[in-house]
Amino acid sequence: MELCIDFGGTEIKLAVADRAQVIASTRIPVTGSVSDLAAAGAEAQRLLARTGRTADAVGIAVPGVVDPRTGRMLHANAKYHFLRDFDLSAWSLREFGHPAAVDNDARAALVGETSTGSAAGERDAVLITLGTGIGTAAMIDGVPLRGRTGHAGILGGHLTVELDGPICPCGNVGCGEALASTWALGDRVSMAEVFSDDVHRTVRERFLHVWGAVVTTLVHSYDPEVVILSGGILRAGAAVRAPIEAFVRTHLWPSMTMPRFIVPPEPELSVARGLSVLARSGTAAADTARPHTAHPQLEEK
Repeated sequence: MELCIDFGGTEIKLAVADRAQVIASTRIPVTGSVSDLAAAGAEAQRLLARTGRTADAVGIAVPGVVDPRTGRMLHANAKYHFLRDFDLSAWSLREFGHPAAVDNDARAALVGETSTGSAAGERDAVLITLGTGIGTAAMIDGVPLRGRTGHAGILGGHLTVELDGPICPCGNVGCGEALASTWALGDRVSMAEVFSDDVHRTVRERFLHVWGAVVTTLVHSYDPEVVILSGGILRAGAAVRAPIEAFVRTHLWPSMTMPRFIVPPEPELSVARGLSVLARSGTAAADTARPHTAHPQLEEK
């Protein structure tokens, strides 16, 4: 049985899973203070007690860059500044009796969808989460990309889309995330309003154009078989998916094959499923001594 903890942008999501099948879950709000860590630990213990289960392994997802050698966060979402360079694996060992597999949240979601989710069995895939920011992850030949320092595949939202665009908090100019995300909208209007009201048609078309450009660049970079589009805005269905897919088809490198586009039916389970797989297999940053395998869902601790 795996305990899965996802430190999200607005909520901390917790789940108990068995081989990527979620048994029970709960969530608590994020306050942006160090007390979130203690709250997550206490809520996890309550969840385990409520289900009558004990954790055999622990997986933790964070909205930031995780050093694959140490499992520590190199760069964190502003709300989780207190987790930067914090040893979450050691914290897990103290709290639950097991060191945690720690990884980026989008990468965990990609593992979840390619193990038992909507893209089960796929070996070449990219995932893009559209929401507060733009999260991405990539897999080639069954291996989630991490790179030398953990940055590989997860910075798709910070690809330059507009050379004369606004300066992003990351320091780059004209990032996709700075141009088309919930935080880019500010307090003027909600994402739901942008995609449900023709008053905001210009903003909507611009967002779709930016997202299409980001996805096209990811396809050119990683040559995936499938593109997984996720995030709350995908509830708008074809109004989001179809224009992005059309943009990629129009701008795809001539000799490339058009990838299949998938929208997960249960995106809220993606990260927990992935953490379950990573925790059991030990392929995340908590266990850097072992090589990453092409089929992490088949390998157990």
